[in-house]
Amino acid sequence: MRGSEVHGGSYAVVAGEERLGSGTVRSDADGIGVTYQVSNNGRGAHLEEWIRTDSDELPVSWTIDGKSDLGGSVAERMDTDGSSRSWVSQADEGRDPDGARKLYIAADCSPYAGWLYARAALGAGGSVDALPSGKVRASVSDQVRVGDTEVDVVTVTGASLFPQYLFADAGANLVASIGGGSTYREILVREDVVTQANTLSRVQAQVTADALEGIQQRVRNRYDGLVRIRNVRIFDPHEKRLTGPSSVTVWRGRFTRIEPGDTEPAGPGDTIIDGAGGTLVAGFHDMHVHLSAWSSLYYLAAGVTTVRDMGNDNQMLDELVGRIDAGVVAGPTVLRSGLIEARSPYSVRADVVAESLGEALAGVHWYADRGYHQIKLYNSIPAEWVAPLAAEAHRLGLRVVGHLPAFTTAHAMIEAGYDEITHLNQLMLGWLLEEGEDSRTMVRVTSMARGAGLDLSSEAVRRTIALMRERGIGLDATVGFMERVLRMRSRTGLEADAPFLSHMPVSFQRGRRRTWVPTTDEKELAAYHAAFATMLDLVTVVDGNGLDVWPGTDDEGTGFTYHRELELLVAAGLAPATVLRRATYDCARYLGLERDHGSVEYGKVASCVLLDGDPTVDIGAVRAVRMVMKDGDAYFPADIYRELGVEPFSPPPAVRRPTDEPASA
Repeated sequence: MRGSEVHGGSYAVVAGEERLGSGTVRSDADGIGVTYQVSNNGRGAHLEEWIRTDSDELPVSWTIDGKSDLGGSVAERMDTDGSSRSWVSQADEGRDPDGARKLYIAADCSPYAGWLYARAALGAGGSVDALPSGKVRASVSDQVRVGDTEVDVVTVTGASLFPQYLFADAGANLVASIGGGSTYREILVREDVVTQANTLSRVQAQVTADALEGIQQRVRNRYDGLVRIRNVRIFDPHEKRLTGPSSVTVWRGRFTRIEPGDTEPAGPGDTIIDGAGGTLVAGFHDMHVHLSAWSSLYYLAAGVTTVRDMGNDNQMLDELVGRIDAGVVAGPTVLRSGLIEARSPYSVRADVVAESLGEALAGVHWYADRGYHQIKLYNSIPAEWVAPLAAEAHRLGLRVVGHLPAFTTAHAMIEAGYDEITHLNQLMLGWLLEEGEDSRTMVRVTSMARGAGLDLSSEAVRRTIALMRERGIGLDATVGFMERVLRMRSRTGLEADAPFLSHMPVSFQRGRRRTWVPTTDEKELAAYHAAFATMLDLVTVVDGNGLDVWPGTDDEGTGFTYHRELELLVAAGLAPATVLRRATYDCARYLGLERDHGSVEYGKVASCVLLDGDPTVDIGAVRAVRMVMKDGDAYFPADIYRELGVEPFSPPPAVRRPTDEPASA
């Protein structure tokens, strides 16, 4: 991959037909300069970088200034002094005396950094040790023609949570970069081939699909004959308690015999899974995800067997769901929400960005024709459109959820037809914003600092809660995501991340040790911290009024934040057994799936999770996932995590297959 070794060019940031930003790369004898900016959904990173590399293409100096996606300040430095490298970032600072032969992974950088990583790893034979830790690998997987240009397809792993896909021309210059975790297929693409962005996206999707199909063949355990899960205590959502020691039989993807004790003799063709006294609970539901091909593995490993996708690249999601349903790749069952946005300077990138009410109504019809579960309205939708959109959606059998359109309130949107409110902060905006403040901007986050002083017994709050109770309006709270936005701090992160963070790739660890809110003022940071306590109190109020609070993450797709979501519902005052029921049976019933899902009962689909410990006593036991069964296929998270470059957490259960030595009765 060594060619002209000239870094330069003008790039666009695109998603589908939408141009979201730009990048400029320039180089001279002193180094490489990168200017990067993106604006999407009222937010976006703006960065200036300057990099010098050595003869092995390892960065020896790197400065990054600007702001991160949510507006946090960026001022990162890495320098080389003899044989050592030192760095200072929002996440950490350090010095490595042997760092001169290692690749520094930046904490806050543009997508162009992936190309620096690729060149360094390829130049070292395919892999290179990284700073602050880890190893980066790169490989050339294919060569394709894009327009008039032959490009190599390069996959980089180890530098981030998901693989990064890069396209390079014959001169070893970057043509395009696509992150493997990108929900909307955001692409950094050189201006001369910008019209080929969709072609590049399709190539990336196929490379990803091939990789995931290989992983599925290695991690899925499909057993012939009877499967007997022995020595488990089963969570009964109806009684909200665990049974005594029990045995569960699975036949052709469904639960059949469920009995106390373990008295049934094992037949010669039976597969025996030893639960070792653990808890067997129905598969979890995450009610707020934006699924990508790679994140589907993380959700499954975390015990999440059903997700509600809350807005996505429709073609990508349709293809992914088709592969999951066919068993070609691993992933949860998916219910789809159709995202509808209106055109404005702050529009989120979506497949339906309407210029008129008529176009928005056509979007409702498009989603209804394709069997979507509901529509999700977004920030730029004019408030006056909501009533006719909701009426048409309801006529066609779709539910209506979403963010608040700018300059209105949750109360008004419920009256206009919302069936559910999305995000705690969206519920609170009408009580916190001053007249004229625009929630299409980051004010929808920054205004939360005022939440510390919100009186939850005020007339405005009580009036909206009463309306929610009258109409049975639930709350898709995303409590864990709000904790991360409001309470995560540079260098320290969140205590809640301690159970899993050290197992993750280094760039992910560093990303979880930054301040997301756009301020460093200690008084304002304290206000954000206190505001989250108010949010937990609001969850208590909503639940105390008999309303449903649904567990959902809206996070990067690791699955680990789902466990935190359940812990926070307990912190808000819900009993652990109530939270387990909410995450399993209640979600299934709400989604219309309770006939086949939501509990470990005779005749239901065999989707379940084997946990160490008793989550009805300590909800933290949901983190100790030893096995996940999806539609009768068994997956051991330890196997999945090894494929993803994550250090496993819990050992798999002992399994005796028919080819093993016979077991006693």
